[in-house]
Amino acid sequence: MNTVTLNLDTIHLTDEQFYQLCQNNREFNFESTAKGELIIMPPVGGESGNRDSELIADLVIWNRQNALGFTFSSSTIFKLPNGAKRSPDAAWIRRERWEALPPEQRRKFPPIAPDFVIELRSVTDDLQPLRDKMQEYMDAGVQLAWLINPQPQQVEIYRRGQPVELRNLPTELSGEPLLPGFLAVDTSIRTFGTIVETLHATSLHK
Repeated sequence: MNTVTLNLDTIHLTDEQFYQLCQNNREFNFESTAKGELIIMPPVGGESGNRDSELIADLVIWNRQNALGFTFSSSTIFKLPNGAKRSPDAAWIRRERWEALPPEQRRKFPPIAPDFVIELRSVTDDLQPLRDKMQEYMDAGVQLAWLINPQPQQVEIYRRGQPVELRNLPTELSGEPLLPGFLAVDTSIRTFGTIVETLHATSLHK
């Protein structure tokens, strides 16, 4: 099953209705565009699921050692300033920004743009919609984003206020200065495997 986009411009789901739709259909992942389109994303396959879990695990390990913020999985939906509701494959938010949200906003779909996001392209994903989403993240206030594209063995690095950087894999990805000490090194050539083969974590508080 490929990703399906439905035009709901005459229905106008409220935030609560969209939340209930997601709760009642947990076998799917949903997003909503700023135009009100509903995006239905099927479950990922084994390889994509493994890559997703590795991305999140390495980010969690770094964050536990540094305690600078909070990490989020691909099941988390964020409501962006333009009204879009997006769920990156992995996300991170600085501690002071997350803790500034009232508890009731944290419980459902938090109205906040992450500071750092990772998107992993699966074999069924068209590239241009993903690039549009990455630009949407930048416009929403995301500081750093990685679009990992295993098919041509490339990664696109988005930094706020800077041109997109394209690198061929294998390569080294640095979270500096936003994520101090987070260094991801991909050593796989034939397959992407895990984006983080080597993780060097340092703490600002040592």
